[in-house]
Amino acid sequence: MKINQEKEYVYLPEIVGKRYKTFWNYKGRYRLVKGGRGSKKSYTTALWFIAHIMELKDSNLLVVRKVFETHRGSTFAQLKIAMKRLKVYHLWKCTTSPMEMTYLPTGQKIIFRGLDDPLKITSITVDVGYLCWVWFEEMYQIENEDDFNKIDMSIRGAIPSNLFKQITGTFNPWAETHWLKERFFNTGIEDRENLIKKGLAIHRNDDEVLTMTTNFRANEFLDESDLKVFRTMEKENPRRFEIEGNGNWGICEGAIFYRWEIQEFNIDELIKSKRFKTCLGLDFGFSNDPTALICSLVDETAKEIYVFDEHYEVGMFNEDIKNLIEYKGYSKSEITADSAEEKSIKWLKRNGIPRIKSAFKGPDSIIFGIQYLQGYKVYIHPRCKNFIIEIKNYVWAVDKKTGKSLNKPIDEYNHLMDAWRYSVEKLMLKKGVSREKFKYITN
Repeated sequence: MKINQEKEYVYLPEIVGKRYKTFWNYKGRYRLVKGGRGSKKSYTTALWFIAHIMELKDSNLLVVRKVFETHRGSTFAQLKIAMKRLKVYHLWKCTTSPMEMTYLPTGQKIIFRGLDDPLKITSITVDVGYLCWVWFEEMYQIENEDDFNKIDMSIRGAIPSNLFKQITGTFNPWAETHWLKERFFNTGIEDRENLIKKGLAIHRNDDEVLTMTTNFRANEFLDESDLKVFRTMEKENPRRFEIEGNGNWGICEGAIFYRWEIQEFNIDELIKSKRFKTCLGLDFGFSNDPTALICSLVDETAKEIYVFDEHYEVGMFNEDIKNLIEYKGYSKSEITADSAEEKSIKWLKRNGIPRIKSAFKGPDSIIFGIQYLQGYKVYIHPRCKNFIIEIKNYVWAVDKKTGKSLNKPIDEYNHLMDAWRYSVEKLMLKKGVSREKFKYITN
């Protein structure tokens, strides 16, 4: 394919480079590429979309990241670079307010959205043609599979025969426990030999799904100084190189909770035993973070916790939270909630949730709560999918300079983890110790 610009031509194979032929020609529903750094996966994806929007009349693209503001320095910039590489920048109008790109000859658009604004995600329309393509950049950051499913389902309806619907995902892999691996990459095909020699391995390639792993060896545009970075990483930090260099899945290093398992159990039978205390915790969220509710039974004697229910949703107003708690039958239960939302707690208390109270959250309360929960064996009901995702990926933070673990958790995968800590605060408050004195325990 050639793109004409006033008698000036660009030769795509020269610009795109090698190794991505299968990716470039694939037209199935899902096209996912994980890989190490410097593998040109995002670069190639941006080129593909600019070239194909210009080639296929009536096609439009939605670009999604977890946080909207991160588009500016990533996908928005990458697509502008692609336009310049293809020498068609003058044919596009790129604006940041609203953030969109318009192909001037036809009016086709590239639209940018973030999962931190769910209302804008679900109400996307285009003036010209059809919204047939979605690009999830840094797809690994999408912790909740339901967020992906909602957008996937929104790409529906009849389209002309010259177009096709497709969702593209690009990301750097990390924990092998992510839902992306189980859903798209668990094929049993590793092909590590090609990944090491050629920088690319294809795991699945059928009518519905193409999944690939690429790494820096697939990028012929890297110079010697770039390659030296990877050689040094391989020598000095093999574990990091396996993920960031080779592009393979990793296992979360420094897991905070490890004495847990997924297990079916009958909640009614457990309650009948009368050996458990019911603990409910609530972490507020709205646009960027979800509201997270967690429910568990705690046996202080046997040191066992059974996590039996959860809720995990963005965009919830106080009335929505109230209705949810009432619907689940917890309106008369004691619920410990994030004290940062004192106004919301008072509103809920006055409107039908009388036993909700604020967590103390004193100095070092995060570490103290973690240490307390680490003393228990945890059983998680399979329906608590978001809790399982978080507990798998909740790890100790690492000093970026030294690579050593810090005595604090990462600020991710922690919405249900925080609610869980709040829920057991009443058990941590020893008999006879007031909430005001709790701060001395946590120091």
